[in-house]
Amino acid sequence: MKFSKATDYALHTMLHLAVATPDRLTGVQQLAEFQGVSPTYLSKILTKLAKAGMVESSPGAHGGYRLKRNWEQLSFLDIIHAIEGTASLFECTLDHGPECRIQQVMIQAEGTMEHYLQQQKLADLVAHMPVTDE
Repeated sequence: MKFSKATDYALHTMLHLAVATPDRLTGVQQLAEFQGVSPTYLSKILTKLAKAGMVESSPGAHGGYRLKRNWEQLSFLDIIHAIEGTASLFECTLDHGPECRIQQVMIQAEGTMEHYLQQQKLADLVAHMPVTDE
């Protein structure tokens, strides 16, 4: 199973914002440099996170991004859904309906994984991170 690079960048960006600057604005350039990614590409990811209500942006020379209130409740699954969407990872290509045993196994496995990712909160990860001075 593989998630896109965008999900990787989104998870790291959210963690960086939570650890370094949960209440302060951080510019897209700084966030992009932190991960070694194009600011244009990261801006598209941040737009998805903003549309999902996870970050807020402030335009201008001193603008940037910061986490929205109640970010402590965000789970890995919330962030993944903001980037990847909520469609199933597996679709049976044969046309034999919901009685497909393979589809049932895959849906159950996906449900287990989603439950686990829903339990993994961004705040829990932050609590175990060393404090940094930037």
